[in-house]
Amino acid sequence: MITASEPNRHTAAGGGAKVRLDRDTILATGLELAADTGATSISVRELGARLGTDPTAIYRHFRNKEALMQALLDELNARSVAAVTAEPDQWRERLRQLAAATLASFTTYPAIAVEAVVLTTHGPGELDAVELMLDAFARAGLADDELVRHYALMASHVLSTAAGIARGRSGRTSGEEEPSPWFDGPILADPRTHPRVAELSVKIVGLEDRDLFMLGVEAVIQSAERAAAAH
Repeated sequence: MITASEPNRHTAAGGGAKVRLDRDTILATGLELAADTGATSISVRELGARLGTDPTAIYRHFRNKEALMQALLDELNARSVAAVTAEPDQWRERLRQLAAATLASFTTYPAIAVEAVVLTTHGPGELDAVELMLDAFARAGLADDELVRHYALMASHVLSTAAGIARGRSGRTSGEEEPSPWFDGPILADPRTHPRVAELSVKIVGLEDRDLFMLGVEAVIQSAERAAAAH
């Protein structure tokens, strides 16, 4: 797992310090940049400036920006899996922990999180996350098509919803533990044309994104329990 660190350096012939780039240094700095700015995109130019090198040097280690973002996203996947501490037979808790860790990681690094809806990393972090979910649903008693469908449902919900929350929270000053509304209110609706909206607007505005995210996780878990019981 990559950890944030100072860039490796060596002394240039002219006596100045010159950055010695490697994949780990680039990824660690990319994570720092994503966390510090809170933006929803990473600029290779800005990453090069933070590394103290020409941005084109990054492409000696990553064939293009997409490959860089895949590697950064895979690092977040690996961190989420590492945060799961429940035993394998505690399959429900393992899924809950993976989901919660993914949301926490994505909201910390929104510029990386938004790539989850369009990129597949094909990396070890992603494979570990897939293995964890498949194993959890197998332990729930699912097999074959039902197992695969529930894995896909859980993965889609966790990745896309967490990425959406991360994007929505970016730029806010509230901390992770502070309430984060699902809907930016108030809702202004004419009760003559939208009576249900007007009636329930206060409750809608009172919803919080993390609660709804975890409610979706529970819905998939309950669906797996029902499917297993039916066989």
